[in-house]
Amino acid sequence: MKAYVLIKVRTGEVTSVVKHLHRVKAIRSAEMTFGEYDAIAVVEAGDLEALGTVIAAQVQTIPGILSTNTCLAVEIEN
Repeated sequence: MKAYVLIKVRTGEVTSVVKHLHRVKAIRSAEMTFGEYDAIAVVEAGDLEALGTVIAAQVQTIPGILSTNTCLAVEIEN
């Protein structure tokens, strides 16, 4: 299961947050963005419960993160 996590970060802390995100095993990529959200992370886990655990316990607890918006990715078969 894959999700895109859109992240709002406290002013001046985006670099630190992105570095922390890179240390989370389930995160495949993390980047700073411009616009409504300050960063985005791609998270992969075995199932929805594992994904929720990663986001709640390992992402949202990173110092500097104000809020997250998780968008589940759904593969469409051709």
